[in-house]
Formats: sequence, C-alpha cells, structure tokens
Amino acid sequence: MTLNLEKIYRDTPGKKNAVHLNNAGASLMPQQVLDTQIAHLELEAAIGGYEAMAERKKEIADVYASIANLVSANPNEIAIVENATVGWAMAFYAIDFKPGDRILTVEAEYISNYVAYLHMARDKGVSIEVIPSGQDGNLCIDTLENMIDENVKLISATHIPTNSGLINAVSDIGKVAKKHNIYFLVDACQSVGQMPIDVDEIGCDMLSATGRKYLRGPRGVGFLYVRKSIIQKLHPPIIDLRSADWLSSNEYKLKEDARRFENWESNYAAVLGLGSAVDYALNLGLNNIQLQNTELASYLRICLKKIDKVHIHAISDRQCAITSFYVQDQTATNIVNALRKNHINTSVSDPSNTLLDANKNKLPSLIRASVHYYNDKNEIDNFIKILSSLI
Repeated sequence: MTLNLEKIYRDTPGKKNAVHLNNAGASLMPQQVLDTQIAHLELEAAIGGYEAMAERKKEIADVYASIANLVSANPNEIAIVENATVGWAMAFYAIDFKPGDRILTVEAEYISNYVAYLHMARDKGVSIEVIPSGQDGNLCIDTLENMIDENVKLISATHIPTNSGLINAVSDIGKVAKKHNIYFLVDACQSVGQMPIDVDEIGCDMLSATGRKYLRGPRGVGFLYVRKSIIQKLHPPIIDLRSADWLSSNEYKLKEDARRFENWESNYAAVLGLGSAVDYALNLGLNNIQLQNTELASYLRICLKKIDKVHIHAISDRQCAITSFYVQDQTATNIVNALRKNHINTSVSDPSNTLLDANKNKLPSLIRASVHYYNDKNEIDNFIKILSSLI
C-alpha cells in the first residue's frame, strides 16, 4: 500500500493556509480529527458533560485499544493523560528512588526530563550520569554496558531529540536494560506518529507520547504506556478516585492497570480526537508514513545544503523528519518570524531545551523545520525560495 497523497491533502484543511513545517511542535489536524472533537463538544452542550461521556463510553474505550494497537501493547497498559509531560512525570515519580540510586540518560535529553532528574537528585540523593555518544552521534552501547552496576535504578532516553533529526538507538538500550533488570523509560514525543513504534521491540517499561505532534491530534492530550509486569511496583505521585478505590477510613487500593496513572477529570473531546488521529495514522500505515517523511526530509536537507550560510545541525547519520539549522550572521528568531510573515511555519529550538547537546556542540538557537507526510516538494521549494531571499 502507498499513501493516497491527494486524499491526504484534501483531508488537511490547514494546508491551504500555510506551508506548515512545524510538525515537531504541533501538526495540522486532519478534518476527521477536528470533526470528532466538534461533535463531542456539541453533544456536551446538548445533553451535558457527564451524560455525553456516558453516551460515548464505548468510543472512549476504543481509544485505549487504538493506542495499544499503535504501540503494540495491551489496552490495560495504556493511560490517557493531559499531555506527554504529565505521562512521563507520572511514570518517573512513581519509581521508588533511594539515596545512591543512579539515573542514566542521553546527551540530547530534553529540558523537562532533565530538570526532573535534578529535582530527584536534590530530594532523594540520586546521581545523574550521561551515556556518551560516539563521533557519529550514536550512543556508545558498549560504554552503557560498562556503566551498569547494582545502583542503576533507571535508564531514561528521549527517542528523538527536539533539536535535531537524531534517532536514538532505544532498542539497543532496551536490551541492556532488560539484561540487567533495570527500569527503562522512553520519551517518544517526536517519534510516535512518524514511524512504527513497538514497545516490545524497544524493550521499554514505560513510554510517553503526545497527541499534538506527529500523531496530528489535538493539544492537551497524550498517553503513557506502562508494562503490565511492573505496574504493581509503581506508586503514582498523585492519585484520586480514577486511580484508586477508597476501601475504608484508613485504606485505599490503587487500580491494578495503567488507570492508576490517570485522574478523574478529562477533556473527552480531546481524548476522542486523539483516538481519531491514531486511527487515521493506523489506516495509512506507519511504515508508509515513515517512508514519505524520510523522502521529504532528505529532499529538504539536500536543498538546504545548497544555500550559503546555512549550517545544518545533524549529529548522526540516523535522521528522521526533523531538520535543524542556523543561518550565519542572523538570529533564528528573526528568520522564523520573517518566514511566518510569508505563511511558512517553522520554530526556534533554544539551546536551553537540550542544554547538554547545545553546550557540547556550541549551538546557537536553531531554526527547526519539521516535515510530515502531508507536506510536498512544492512547499519545500517555496520554503527554500523564501529562506534564500532572507539571507
């Protein structure tokens, strides 16, 4: 099966308004995702929020099944949360860290995750250690193996960093984690929706993702996967009537599945929109999506390399749909703003978002251009033409 690009273009109403190369920020939603949300909001307005939730009980349950299918998991291993950061944090802070425990992470780790490590280091006395990368930008798995001892409590990695097209070798990390029975947490915000994800193949115990990026879903919703075999070992930092049962005046019991990581109040229009976005991606096929993204991103990089003063930040030969670069003698903010005035959406990747990588590579603020399968080469040509005129 190949992608029906003409139908995809028709399904994407925002395509006619701008060249949207900010998919690593938030993608343009397909019409059916928008329609799903509007329909539920109209139902809430017509009969009430609780009543609408009850009427859509089956459809809401189907969202868990769709997400499970997306990452090759079981529905009871899926928690639907407000966003990926909440999902990641619910997993991370559920781990029973003790003084002297070690957290191993990657060089291109994201700010929200790393400050959580620092928070845990301050509160619990854990240490944070970075797995080095080789000259090719890829993780040194042999070095990771040599870093392992009985004090390593968690290996935590961002699958695709926000500031580059790097694809971290999470499945290789997973093999090491499994061999030594160490928790493995993956931030898959930028990978879910742009390539196939299989939690068993990765070997992760926990994985967080968002709806708004490459899944093309709404903002304000995401999900967390937690492997069934470890759910009972994790105690979420926040619980309520959704995540626990109140048994007596001095006793409660956490839910036995991943619902223990959820809370009661939820934006069900967004939840159903997420389900619609996941189904849309599944119907297209994640392999097909990845192939199209790879082709478009490769074309974009070839075009960028032809422009004087453009320097691409590519720290590995394993690249995805994200391309980051800077323009000599110009600020990223000025370029992004000028592109926006020409109806081209990109974004600024600040060094503080990936501080370790930025310091190591002496990076300025970067311009991030992130393609998705509904983009086309004519749009990229237009982007290159406008960018060239600004330099």
